[in-house]
This record gives sequence, C-alpha cells and structure tokens, in this order.
Amino acid sequence: MSISTLSRQDAMRALLTGIATDLQAYPQLQQQLQAQFEAALRHKAGELSAAADAITSLVDAMEQRRAERVALVQRLVGHTGNMAQAFALLKNTAREKMEADWASLEAAVIECKRLSKRNGDLLAEQYTIMQRVLHGEEQIYAPA
Repeated sequence: MSISTLSRQDAMRALLTGIATDLQAYPQLQQQLQAQFEAALRHKAGELSAAADAITSLVDAMEQRRAERVALVQRLVGHTGNMAQAFALLKNTAREKMEADWASLEAAVIECKRLSKRNGDLLAEQYTIMQRVLHGEEQIYAPA
C-alpha cells in the first residue's frame, strides 16, 4: 500500500512506528561507530571493514525511514508540513510522548554525527601519517 492511500490514522501509526524504530536503531549505530573508532586505533582492517559495513547498513535503513517519515508528514499535514504540525494532531499525552521521543532522536542524531566526525578525523590523520611514512616529508625548506 502506498503512503498516499493510507488513512490518516494509519499514516500517523506508521510515523510513530518509524520514530520508535529509529530510537532503537541509534544505540546500535553508536555502538558500531565506537567499534569503528577502536578498530581504527588498533589498525585492525578486518574489524574496521566490518564496522563500516554495519554502519552503512544501519544508515541506509535509517535514511529509508527518514524519507518515509517525510512522506507521512506530508500525507498528514501537507507538503510544507513539519513534525511539530504532525504531532499537534495527537492528543496531549500521546503528543507529549512523541515530542519527547523526537527530542531524544534528535539528540541521538547529533551524538552520532559527533562520533562520525571523530572517526573521520582519526582516519584522515592516520592516512596523512601513513603518506608521510611511505613517501617522506615534503621539502620544508627550499634549497639555497
């Protein structure tokens, strides 16, 4: 069934389910980002590759849910709608829970971005060092 044919109730249910699924997935992503960092520190190529594969798989699934979430919000509140407008359709208790869950999800996203940047910085530094080791330093001083 396509999103455009979902009832409003089913669209809201799918939206809430997707958020709950992401809330469960982000700790897994954080674990894999930590595993990637530790593998990079120890120069364990096999572990680094396995972590990268797991990260890619998790991020791909999250991106699919994000795209679905956008379509569901548009189904519920129109093409320029946002999450706050979609949550406003819920009753007080449900709305408050979803707003809290959404805030938790946003915090998890920020933390994963931080961990990902940390990992990228480490890998880039390791690459730079390896290039120096393999190819030597550039001439720092010009010959007189």
